[in-house]
Amino acid sequence: MPNDVPLRKIIHVDMDAFYASVEELDNPELKGKPLAVGGSERRGVVSAANYEARKFGVRSAMSGYLAKKNCPHITFVKPRYARYKEISQQVKAIFFEYTDLVEPLSLDEAYLDVTVNKKGNPSATLIAQEIRKRIFDEIGLTASAGISINKFIAKVASDYNKPNGQKTVNPEEVLSFLEALEIRKFYGVGKVTAEKMYKLGIFTGTDLKKKSLEFLAAHFGKSGRHYYNVVRGIHLSEVKPHRIPKSVGAERTFSENLSSEIFMLERLEQIADELERRLKKSDIAGKTITLKIKYSDFTLQTRSKTLPYFVADKALILETAKELLYQEKMENSVRLLGISLANLNTEKPKENINEEVFSVQLKFEF
Repeated sequence: MPNDVPLRKIIHVDMDAFYASVEELDNPELKGKPLAVGGSERRGVVSAANYEARKFGVRSAMSGYLAKKNCPHITFVKPRYARYKEISQQVKAIFFEYTDLVEPLSLDEAYLDVTVNKKGNPSATLIAQEIRKRIFDEIGLTASAGISINKFIAKVASDYNKPNGQKTVNPEEVLSFLEALEIRKFYGVGKVTAEKMYKLGIFTGTDLKKKSLEFLAAHFGKSGRHYYNVVRGIHLSEVKPHRIPKSVGAERTFSENLSSEIFMLERLEQIADELERRLKKSDIAGKTITLKIKYSDFTLQTRSKTLPYFVADKALILETAKELLYQEKMENSVRLLGISLANLNTEKPKENINEEVFSVQLKFEF
């Protein structure tokens, strides 16, 4: 590892089935029963499911129809985002008693850098245990945690002993942990990428580590260097208390599937109008416009175009979105359309840091 990049003590805290757990907290009669938040309408989509429902294959982003088919006795409840945000703020307040370096990823998870912390506790493992206990004692919910030298490994580790558990990957364990890890469990490796890696003979971290940087770059582009580094325990991203958005978007799910491009264009204009309001409110512009299409069979497709200049104007965004819409023939009727803007004017140029060498400092206590 570069000499000027110190090992950190990072905790990733992930609330267990957060939305569903809040509903059970407020209505104890729901405990122990399969529960889904959202998805009750004819075309509704599940926002979250408790662990009892997951046993039947119910997952977030699944249609309510399929959730009911998999689990006929499931209970649907309407989402209460204001309540989830309220509970999330209570959880974050606990985090900030330990460190100011808190980076929320969503309402239910966050990174904490406790290398130097307000409690003067040298053990990140004990801090994570204390935080999880306080969340349970003071709020009534359970959380899981991962603890390690960087955000990537902490994130992966937090899934290991879910629910209501934690895992520490000490510095001397990092390489063996990553080498034994199934490739599909690498954070950021989705289903499509995993399938591609399987075809290349990459099933574990060990397999990934055998591949050269040139090989990975040739098959995965810019992500190739990321995979090359993380399997060697290198991930230099700091915990950033004020995260700068990497993209801004707006989307709509329709009450009826759309098969006519004329109707799609009408909806795109409404979406572009909403996106323009969000951009102007935050004084943001971007270069890369992405059109998101979800078909009636729930398959998802994205089409993108990068412009040579920053845009935030509805007319320019809509013009590009229309171009992307006509780029190729629709595969099916459409249930959702979205437009997002990335490559924003808020992004800072990345520093050129040499990430080729890695050595573990064994005396770094966790």
